[in-house]
Order: sequence, then structure tokens, then C-alpha cells
Amino acid sequence: MFTVRLALTLLLAAIAAALIAPWVAPALAWAGFHYPFPRILDRVVMVAMAVGLGWESRDLRLPARLRTAFAQPSHNLGAAGLGVAAGFGAIGILWGLAWLIAPPIARTNSSSFVLTFLPAIVAAAIIAIIEESFFRALLLDAIADDYGQPTALIASSAVYAAAHFVRSPARFQLNGIHPLAGLATLLAGLRHLGHPMAAAPGLLGLFLLGLLLGITFVTTGRVYFAIGLHASLIAGAKTFRKFAPGAQTAPGWLSGWGFPPLISGPAAWLLTLALLLVAIRRGTASAPPRLPQSGALKS
Repeated sequence: MFTVRLALTLLLAAIAAALIAPWVAPALAWAGFHYPFPRILDRVVMVAMAVGLGWESRDLRLPARLRTAFAQPSHNLGAAGLGVAAGFGAIGILWGLAWLIAPPIARTNSSSFVLTFLPAIVAAAIIAIIEESFFRALLLDAIADDYGQPTALIASSAVYAAAHFVRSPARFQLNGIHPLAGLATLLAGLRHLGHPMAAAPGLLGLFLLGLLLGITFVTTGRVYFAIGLHASLIAGAKTFRKFAPGAQTAPGWLSGWGFPPLISGPAAWLLTLALLLVAIRRGTASAPPRLPQSGALKS
């Protein structure tokens, strides 16, 4: 089954990265690069997973899935733009609420805003492309092959939400060689999921967002709208606390209850649900037929 094979590939890649990272850290330090070990571990995990997916790409039908998800780019630029507009529209509503209920503390410098926002949108676009390629084009599509689209939407959204809570509890330098440091840091990164009450607001918001992004992928067969929406929401969330009027004093229902900001608040939940309902209504009648299984293509 695609889902089991994919899960095993990612698990083995994560374990391999955790064993390799403690040797990469001192090598980088010797070369004069001093990075926090959790950052090094994150990058090694990403590389290991990319290698693992590349190794299993034929059995997972990864090239075919990506070709389908990113097909007809020029034809789908409008969908990407519509996603950007929808995301910034939602962020604009949150900024407006922040202005109304919490007057600005200080005037925002326009040049500072541009210099901060432009790098944020570039970084957000890269993150959105990577995450949509994995969580929708690969994970959702692979689970759908095994269990059908409804289960795939729910399962991939749950994994998407949980994955954002796997993060190191601290930033620290690794001095010397500690072979088990990677495994210890990887396990420590799971501790946030061990506090369900504290994590619940963020998990709910991310789950709803995962459903929204997943449904736009299922109903269009492409990732362009999801990438545009995803990128604009990330850029808005990254700049909200710094530039939104009154964001520092906004209540939790608007700015969020914990991690991540914004999406862990009820205001963002309601906006996500509204976009979700629109996506369902617009996409129900236009969902494309699924590609046949690889075996059917050969027959």
C-alpha cells in the first residue's frame, strides 16, 4: 500500500537523519559554521527525507503525482492569483479587527514594512510550494489511492496539523560528538503533542486549514490555488504581530491562543470555515476524475 510505504520511508529517513546530524554538527563547527543543533537536525531531516522519497519515487509514483499537481502552469496562474487574493483578504479582515478593537500603539514605517514584507512573501512562497507538494500532491493523493478521498482529506489534514508541532523545545549548540543527541532532540520535539489542551487551539486551526487546502486540491486537481492561499496566509501571519495595528494588545480570540499565531484563534477558525464552505460549494460540481492506478495504466 502506498500509505504504508510512504510512512515507512519517512520514518526511516527521520531516524537516519537523527543518527547522522550529531556528526554533521561538529564537522560544520570545525569548518567555522556555528548553527544551533536543532536547525542542523531540521536540515538533515529534510535532506534525508528528500533522498528517501527520491529512492522510492518510482513505487510511490512521485513524478507522476507532481506532474499532475503542477500541470498547465500558465493556464493556472489565475488560480494562484485567486488563492493569494483570498488569503490576503482573510488577513485583511484580521488586520481590520485588530485596528478596531486595539488601537495602534505606534505608527508603522512604510519603508520598514516593505523591507520586511517582501522577504516574508518570498519565504512564504517557497514554504507553500514545498508543503503543498508534500502534503497535498503526495500525501493526500497517496492516501486517497488506498482509502479514498474523504479519508485522505481528514488524515492528511491531521498529519499536516501535527507536523507543525514537531519542533525542538530549545535552541542550543552541540559541542563535541554526542551520537544520541539527534534522537533525543527528535523525541523532545514531540513533547508539544503531549500537552493536548495547550496544543488544541493550534491543532484545530491547522486542521481546518489543511482541510481547506486539501479540498481545493481535490476539486481542481492542481496545487496552484492552494499555493497562493497558503503563501499569502504565511506572509500575513509572519508580519501580523509586527505591523498589524494593535496586534501586540489584541485578545487571544483574534491574535491566537498560543502557537501558531492567528490560526490558533477563533477569528481565524471562522474565516477558514467560511473559505472552506465556499471551496466546497464551488468545487463539488467540477471535481476532476482521478488518475487510474499505475497498474491500470500498464494494462
